[in-house]
Amino acid sequence: MLKAVIFDFDGVVADSELLHYRALNSAFGLHEVEVPKAEYYQRYLGYGDYECVEIVNEDYKMGLDGAEIERLIAHKTEVFNRLVKQDTAIIDGVVDFVEMLRTNEIPMAVCSGGTQSDIALMVEGTELAGVFDPIVSADDVKKGKPHPEGFELALSRLNDRAKERILAGQCVVIEDSRWGLEAARCAGMHTIAVTNTYDAGHLEGYAEMVVNRLDEIKMCDLQGLCG
Repeated sequence: MLKAVIFDFDGVVADSELLHYRALNSAFGLHEVEVPKAEYYQRYLGYGDYECVEIVNEDYKMGLDGAEIERLIAHKTEVFNRLVKQDTAIIDGVVDFVEMLRTNEIPMAVCSGGTQSDIALMVEGTELAGVFDPIVSADDVKKGKPHPEGFELALSRLNDRAKERILAGQCVVIEDSRWGLEAARCAGMHTIAVTNTYDAGHLEGYAEMVVNRLDEIKMCDLQGLCG
């Protein structure tokens, strides 16, 4: 039985993956490093900011210490916030899908590699403000996706609010990348991939169901995944 839906945020709820890439490259540019877009999408996109910067720091032999990494992330955040105010939009189909879940009284959570401040900025003033509870972000975990820690924490917090205990197998996770899908499967949850960032061929091996838009998903699909 379906008892909860957990969303990734960037690339699932908000059209913001490209903005993260642009903001990160602005920060890397302070150290004369530019990560090609294709390489970012193939290797780094699934990580949260901290892990992404740490891995790029290692891969590109930037030699940054902890304090320099913190300054780089702060610069990235500043640039990202400016870009969000100009460009970010909730992805088509999300609001209708959320309304279907709300009508059926299905709890909704977010498990994202982004920060709480980024997520709050993107939902502020939209129809999704206040919809997701809990929101688990990179600020809340020590290990990002593909580690399952974030999804396990989201489930724990959902259970703090639930009248009846929710099991991992009663949750459906919606993701746009293999890193998130792997994390969800490791947490024992069911998976749906949406082709906002990668095509269906890339995602089919990692998800139980692949869709082009969230409003293609029906309640019977969700219930079917959970048995």
